[in-house]
Amino acid sequence: MIGTLIVLAGLVIAGFTAFKTSGNMYEVTESMYGTRKRLNGAWLVKPIGIFILSLIIAAVQPFAIEKIDAGNKGLKINLVGNQRGVASYQYKTGWVMYNAWTEQVLEFPIYQQHIEYDDQSVILKGGFSATIKPTFNYSLREDAIGDMFVNLRRPIADVEHGWLKNAIIGAVNDVSNTWEVDSIFNHRQAFEAAIVAECNLRLSKWFNVSQLRTNITPPEALQESIISKTKAIQQAEASRQQAIAAKADGERKVAVARADSAETVINAAAKAKAMELTQQKLTPLYVEFKKVEKWNGVLPTTVTSGSGTFLNIK
Repeated sequence: MIGTLIVLAGLVIAGFTAFKTSGNMYEVTESMYGTRKRLNGAWLVKPIGIFILSLIIAAVQPFAIEKIDAGNKGLKINLVGNQRGVASYQYKTGWVMYNAWTEQVLEFPIYQQHIEYDDQSVILKGGFSATIKPTFNYSLREDAIGDMFVNLRRPIADVEHGWLKNAIIGAVNDVSNTWEVDSIFNHRQAFEAAIVAECNLRLSKWFNVSQLRTNITPPEALQESIISKTKAIQQAEASRQQAIAAKADGERKVAVARADSAETVINAAAKAKAMELTQQKLTPLYVEFKKVEKWNGVLPTTVTSGSGTFLNIK
């Protein structure tokens, strides 16, 4: 951009110079045929020289301007030094002017970045191999960008596919070595959480890692055995639940039987008590009383059996 500005400035100055010396544009000569004018070639030497000089300056000048986009942090680096080849650095935002011969300006995103790596082979506990295709999000620690560059001397795109990739794959490998293959697929969430914890332990100096997914797939030889074992576990769990249900049903039936027995005993006891009370009431006197109570005062008119004869005296 600065080169373009220099060329434009040279063009403006050359034009202004040409306009100012426009009186020398023509050369007047006298001859026998009269006065003649011809273009003065020397008039353009100075304006053209100024323009050519501006082109040369634009081509060799060391200064440049860059704009740091929103969501990024600029790093202005002094390349003349002996601290890992970097003497010092400054954090910048907005428009930044720098000397391209001795300085460098890089942009580093400070928002979440998503990365997907190609298939990788890892070794699980017990010597089994599996394939992973890790995907994850990461963010740079804003206060550690300069330190990261001093140590790695790479822009962020190179770091993603170099140092960061090796660190992530190494963490995945080391955690996978402590997990058995069936445990991984039965407890994948815990497995991936353990990998995230290990990654942040290793990368926390410069990065924060989150949302990691291993997308792990077991070897084909183990897939059937894992499926069989999973089915066996599910069947065992189903049997256990059936046993619990049967036991609960038996206890229910026992409770119902006990309730029925208790009701029968109570009813029998009540009947026995009623009979006992009834028997206590059935005295000879009480029987005679009930007979009298039931009698309507009418005697039979004829009795053909028995020891005596009753007559109606009415």
